[in-house]
Amino acid sequence: MDIQKITKYVVLVLGVIGLVLQIIILRKGDDAIEMAGLSGDFSSVSPMISLALVILIVTVLITLVSSFASLTSNASKLKKAGISVVAIAAVVLLSFLLSEGVETPMKDGEVLSAAGSRWVGAGLRTFYMLSVVAIGAMLYSGVKRFFK
Repeated sequence: MDIQKITKYVVLVLGVIGLVLQIIILRKGDDAIEMAGLSGDFSSVSPMISLALVILIVTVLITLVSSFASLTSNASKLKKAGISVVAIAAVVLLSFLLSEGVETPMKDGEVLSAAGSRWVGAGLRTFYMLSVVAIGAMLYSGVKRFFK
């Protein structure tokens, strides 16, 4: 049995479970679910949330398995993927090195540590750097296409 058939059956089973849970929720009604939620009883929607998490995990696993299978079958794709991973890691490392960490009091009374503050700064710098690269690549592609 190939991965496509397995995926089809898994999707069918998860879809049927989701449909059954949806019917159960619809039969209870909005008011009953809201009143139960106000009293702390989330038993009517918890199974649907759990199913959503299972679907997310299954989707991520299937995507990772198929991606790695595709990468291992072609050496040039594997090399390009490795270069991309190293480039992103370099951007994150550079962002981390450029960031400073300062203990910061938060609204809830807790204190964000210097290391946590540094990681937040690194995340923001990484986002900015990758945004500049993406915008530059789009502009380069547009200008190149314009002059052809």
